[in-house]
Amino acid sequence: MSRPTDAQAADHAEPENDSAPIRRMRLVYDGDCPICRRYVLWYRIRRDVGELELIDGREDSEARRELSAQGIDLDQGFALQVGERWYHGSETLHRLTLLGTRSGVFNRLMYRLFSSRGRAARLYPWLKACRNALLRLCRIPPIDNLRR
Repeated sequence: MSRPTDAQAADHAEPENDSAPIRRMRLVYDGDCPICRRYVLWYRIRRDVGELELIDGREDSEARRELSAQGIDLDQGFALQVGERWYHGSETLHRLTLLGTRSGVFNRLMYRLFSSRGRAARLYPWLKACRNALLRLCRIPPIDNLRR
């Protein structure tokens, strides 16, 4: 299965409570996880602010090094940079949901489930557990970005 390209996710978004354009948006996800790959392929953000750069957290990158230096464990969740700020785990899912379009069944479902910060925080551990179980079943090792 091929990984999503930047062009496939080059829709645009706008942050909460900020009308200024975002200078940088980067999403660091697990490129070996089938669930994570599907999510970044299907999810679309609004076109009115900046470009979303997709980064495989298993590959060496500036973003991975930044996250590791900050102690952010990519095995505990994906990470989103909006401007200079990094979001992690359930906060990433919540933020992406707010940046997303409401078109398409997938995006509407994501909005219903994760537009509430509290609901995203309650559901995220279940999603992470499913991801971790799938990785074990597929014999895919952890990212281990904090140990390398």
